[in-house]
Amino acid sequence: MRTRRRTAPRINIVTLGCSKNRVDSENLLTQLQASALDARHESTEAAEVVVVNTCGFIDKAKQESIDTILHYAAAKTAGDIEKLYVTGCLSERYRDELTAEMPEVDAFFGTLELPALVARLGADYKHHLLGERIPTTARHYAYLKIAEGCNRPCGFCAIPLMRGGHVSRPIEALVDEAHWLVSRGVKELLLIAQELTFYGQDLYGRRRLADLLHALAEVDGLRWIRLHYAYPAGFPLDVIDAMAAHPNICRYLDLPLQHAADNVLQRMRRGITRAKTEDLLATLRARLPGIALRTTLLVGYPGETEADHQELLSFIERMQFDRLGVFTYSHEEGTHAGKTYPDDVPEATKQARAEEVMALQHDISLAHNQRRIGQILPVVIDRQEGRQWVGRTEYDSPEVDGEVYVTSPEPLTVGAFYPVRITGAEPYDLIGEVTQTTPLAG
Repeated sequence: MRTRRRTAPRINIVTLGCSKNRVDSENLLTQLQASALDARHESTEAAEVVVVNTCGFIDKAKQESIDTILHYAAAKTAGDIEKLYVTGCLSERYRDELTAEMPEVDAFFGTLELPALVARLGADYKHHLLGERIPTTARHYAYLKIAEGCNRPCGFCAIPLMRGGHVSRPIEALVDEAHWLVSRGVKELLLIAQELTFYGQDLYGRRRLADLLHALAEVDGLRWIRLHYAYPAGFPLDVIDAMAAHPNICRYLDLPLQHAADNVLQRMRRGITRAKTEDLLATLRARLPGIALRTTLLVGYPGETEADHQELLSFIERMQFDRLGVFTYSHEEGTHAGKTYPDDVPEATKQARAEEVMALQHDISLAHNQRRIGQILPVVIDRQEGRQWVGRTEYDSPEVDGEVYVTSPEPLTVGAFYPVRITGAEPYDLIGEVTQTTPLAG
């Protein structure tokens, strides 16, 4: 058992789930450090206080969150930590149940209770710090959360139950935060929200994602701006104009499409058809030549037939996505699907369908990468691994997409951009060599 310290305790923040949770943890970290508390993010050093920021999106994420809480609960029982707090989506949604089942946890906090959590940890919540955030990513890139919550009625999704309705942040505040992040060395911003394309509707009476992009693109020193989580139904076409107008907006778009069969899309309440989806993808590719399109799909939704699945496979083959991920459906209480449909697709069938999707995408991704061989592309260096350097092109987002394994006759600088000739291709990664060891200007 550890001897209790007389000084202020060290606080360790553990983040689970998506990049939006990471931003929440970064805001917490910033508040605590501003009050001169010894707060760390996912530190390997011993800490007296642990805060677990949980995810509650799907079954696997919920189980990971529960397992993590139980791990630290056992550590508290053993005397290895003194206090344990839980926040985030799982805590928001299941607070009463968790409180009853996990008495080792000192307190649970919801997704919008940052000031209360900060106070519980012994700090004063500082409103003037909004927009000043300590990134926990590599120094040269950071996430920019432009809105909270979601108004979409998707049948499978519990996010509105955990995060509430869509709330946009003002353009001016986001631009100020971008300036702050760039001043700390950030060169790439990844725009995130539960749903990007609805941005501004609540604040300004119309969607203003394009206006935000124009403003962010003018931030001096910002090399790349990347868009994640753009809803396809009613996609604002002025966003395409904004992407085309600025070279520092990556030719990259993450469009979680979920499915292609019309009857599945209707039951999912996605507000779009396969035909309209294909029209949107064709427009994006015509107006933004070379754009990398990433999507996420969901298999095993209630009522999904083998014919529906085969239609999804034919859609993937036809659309040739650059990047693709797949989830198996999990029944979530409180959602439209959870209340309306039986979970009637067997788990083995769900898994088999997911594997078929990824097997098909494996070959598509390999073909895409092979076409890169011989090209010289700007690559940002993320880290060093042995004698190689690992980076990304503008077509690759950190953590979810492929990487470029780079050889160089001289040391490279992490966070700098270099021209790299692609010499080899694997299904998800590229191999290349620098053509000059001086970083690209800009």
